Amino acid sequence: MPSVSDRLPTFPWDRLEPYKTTAAGHPDGIVDLSVGTPVDPVPVLVRRALTEAADSPGYPTVWGTQALRDALTGWCERRLGAQDVTDHNVLPVVGSKELVAWLPTQLGLGPGDRVAFPRLAYPTYEVGARLAGADHIAYDDPMELDPAGLALLWLNSPSNPTGQVLPPEKLRAVVAWAREHGVLVVSDECYLELGWETDPVSVLHPDVCGGSYAGLVAVHSLSKRSNLAGYRAAFIAGDSDVLGELLQIRKHGGMMTPAPVQAAAVAALGDDHHVAEQRERYRARRTALRGALEAAGFRIEHSEASLYLWATRDESCWDTVADLAKRGVLVAPGDFYGPAGARHVRVAFTATDERVAAAALRLRE
Repeated sequence: MPSVSDRLPTFPWDRLEPYKTTAAGHPDGIVDLSVGTPVDPVPVLVRRALTEAADSPGYPTVWGTQALRDALTGWCERRLGAQDVTDHNVLPVVGSKELVAWLPTQLGLGPGDRVAFPRLAYPTYEVGARLAGADHIAYDDPMELDPAGLALLWLNSPSNPTGQVLPPEKLRAVVAWAREHGVLVVSDECYLELGWETDPVSVLHPDVCGGSYAGLVAVHSLSKRSNLAGYRAAFIAGDSDVLGELLQIRKHGGMMTPAPVQAAAVAALGDDHHVAEQRERYRARRTALRGALEAAGFRIEHSEASLYLWATRDESCWDTVADLAKRGVLVAPGDFYGPAGARHVRVAFTATDERVAAAALRLRE
């Protein structure tokens, strides 16, 4: 029996384990800034909604409750500036990573099809192409790609790992190019509400898409904005034909967001206050870490949005990882996100205030 895992690269985080062990040996404990996992409490109103929906003995629907669809369409219009969003333009998914990994397969892609993603990118874009048996290609500028056989074009703004944000005029040009060549654009916008030096724009904004969602899908998550990574609550929005096809496939696959999580998502999407509070926590941590890194001789590049600082000392990323691990600070090597990141590290500011303060102190020593 063939092994599907043989198609996949080595799971990158396994390579970080020896450095994690080193960092954990620090007298004051490890400061783990390698993974952008939320550590702050789930908002009370979200926990309350989850608890109140706990008595859910029946199967949930893949498309979600009407309350959830209303929350999704309302959020897209309020937060993204999208217009005339209907139930048919939204679809809940079981966490955005699941969607990214399985989208090429669910779209029916395979050998002979190509999936493109940024040169520096979330590794799961490549994993999704490999799972489907499709070809993959990394780009610097998507409009320089050969469109022949290009079936799926991933955008990621704000970027993971760099925090770079694509301006509206660039997004508009890419959307026009993709439509001209019949290429589906899927825009990973999971960090859109975490802009620091600029205000990220969705591909669903009318200034980008021209008021039409044809050929466009945007991916969003509640993991970062609402501290719901453990809930696996995410959704996609955009082209109703694409989402309608995915809905039918996901029905057959039983890809249902649990009913209590759907209720929690309704509460989270309807409240902007907790998002603003969480942004301020991250803003303070970002300021502390950026100052400490720069004082330690690092240069910060891009990083105008997201939950990461993209830092370099113009040396091998693994030399940087090793040096910081000796100080009890664990960061992610840039080459996890592609060879172009070989001289950078990604520093997450998702640790607690106390751990961020400890990291800042160690960096300044």
